[in-house]
Amino acid sequence: MKSLTKKISAAALLAAWVSVSPLASVAEETKSQPVITQPVESKAEHDERMAWWREAKFGMFIHWGVYAALAGSHNGKQTGGAGEWILNDMEIPVADYKAYSEKFNPVNYTPEQWVIMAKKAGMNYIVITSKHHDGFALFDTKASNWDVVDGTPYGKDLIAPLAEACHKHGMKFGFYYSQAQDWTHPGGGAYKNKWDDAQKGDFAKYINEIAIPQTREILSNYGKIDIIWWDTPANMTPELAEPLFKLAHELQPGIIMNDRLGGGFHGDSATPEQHIPATGYADGRDWEVCMTLNNTWGYSEHDQNWKSPEKVIKNLVDIASKGGNYLINMGPKADGSIPEATVECFGEVGNWMHINGESIYNTTASPFKKLSWGRCTKRLEPDGVRLYLHVFNWPEDGTLLLPGLRNDVLSANLLWEPVPVGTQIDDSGVWVKVPGRTPGNLERPEVISLKLKGFLNVESIPLTFDGSKDFELAVSEAELIGKVIVEQKDGKDNIGYWTDSKDSFSWSFKLKNAGKFELFSPLAGQGDTVIEVVVGDRGSPVTIKSTGSYEKFSEPVSLGVFEFEAGQTIQLLVRSADATWSPVNIRDIKAKKLE
Repeated sequence: MKSLTKKISAAALLAAWVSVSPLASVAEETKSQPVITQPVESKAEHDERMAWWREAKFGMFIHWGVYAALAGSHNGKQTGGAGEWILNDMEIPVADYKAYSEKFNPVNYTPEQWVIMAKKAGMNYIVITSKHHDGFALFDTKASNWDVVDGTPYGKDLIAPLAEACHKHGMKFGFYYSQAQDWTHPGGGAYKNKWDDAQKGDFAKYINEIAIPQTREILSNYGKIDIIWWDTPANMTPELAEPLFKLAHELQPGIIMNDRLGGGFHGDSATPEQHIPATGYADGRDWEVCMTLNNTWGYSEHDQNWKSPEKVIKNLVDIASKGGNYLINMGPKADGSIPEATVECFGEVGNWMHINGESIYNTTASPFKKLSWGRCTKRLEPDGVRLYLHVFNWPEDGTLLLPGLRNDVLSANLLWEPVPVGTQIDDSGVWVKVPGRTPGNLERPEVISLKLKGFLNVESIPLTFDGSKDFELAVSEAELIGKVIVEQKDGKDNIGYWTDSKDSFSWSFKLKNAGKFELFSPLAGQGDTVIEVVVGDRGSPVTIKSTGSYEKFSEPVSLGVFEFEAGQTIQLLVRSADATWSPVNIRDIKAKKLE
């Protein structure tokens, strides 16, 4: 796993699901590869299979292998990339890399303590790298002798005791398996030209003689397996992917797969890596953010840029409020010990979860688009609805607005402190007041539980602008239709993944004063196309020129001139107007007042 930011050809990127330009790769896969036939499964059956995962919300990722023995350096030189990619990034000869296995001796490995640490942190599932891109197996494989049993002084299977501990403590358990990329077995895939004759070979033979047999082993030898987490599907055709797909379902009925098998198979869950989608996914898909605790997945002694417990907690809350899961990584050392910063961070996260976990588990996305003071999660209960308000920032008056909420509040309380919480309802929504709060940012969110009467009733409140001056339509406030999402590039939000010409997005807003405005937005795309901005019965077609990249945004482009009336609800829609659609990314729209 890696944020692929260098040394990768454009052709390889288009073949992959995870890339610098995920939009480009998705578009390419959609056009060129048929989707693998899915198992016959009703929506009810699918929901039942996914139920535990949706409730769990929080999991631990473990990246571990021979790369931990290098700890980020080879021959006295520090890698410029991630610890687990050092073989590839530094083009280490395969034989030289394999020699490091003599230094991989995890005598301090305590799998049951790992599971207990995860449980205390509030995590509900564990996914471990059974084999990463370096081809090294943490289990006793019969398909190769490049494994922990045959290739290291330790000489014992690392997976079996971890699987046993997970089953003992009720922890869901899954495998990461690099099915395509393998830099040591002949024929294995790579995201660039190979650098060692030992890597040469036939990819299909590698799949049949290494990937399929090893997948059979990990799904047959360790009891119940809940998740299979594929990665980087370079060169995976439908014909090569389908046997792995079928094998997983045959050996582990009910298993959950991510979206990285390749060959046209899109899996059960999307996997945004190292970033949180700004508004989640409008199409309702299941998704899971995977993220490092520092900058690298595998252990590197040079990487001390650790996330604070406060950052992990706020990430978890942010993700849950948008309907996703959070899979946070740890990279053990070659001796089996865990970096102290990891232990301390997970311990502090656990302290917060011990009090506030009910606001995360078995919750769904916030019914509110954006809350200036924090985040909200929702739980449907047999006798009504419960909202959890996660306060990141107390307003000056200590009052929180839930815009457009029309339900009566039956009860309101802080989860960690028995202080009175007042509520009142007016045309704006429900106001929540907690006395004695100090205005400003909180390091760790405070959580308020609200029990509502009846079915949830949230009225959409249009954005309101003065109209006497310029204003801005933020993409994070847009209504998304289809599979488009709000993502971030260079720290700025944009509409992305606009791969289907039928998708669109819109805003509802009001102006206090009428006026004429010209609309502008920076855009990015790899091909020329046409969009249309529609207000009422008037549409303004806009020709978009390629910028050469989905990351390279143009200077603000005019989207047309419109006159807006005062006091009326205005609907502004952006849609495709090109039969030969080419995806485009769009940032916030700025409305410039014309005299």
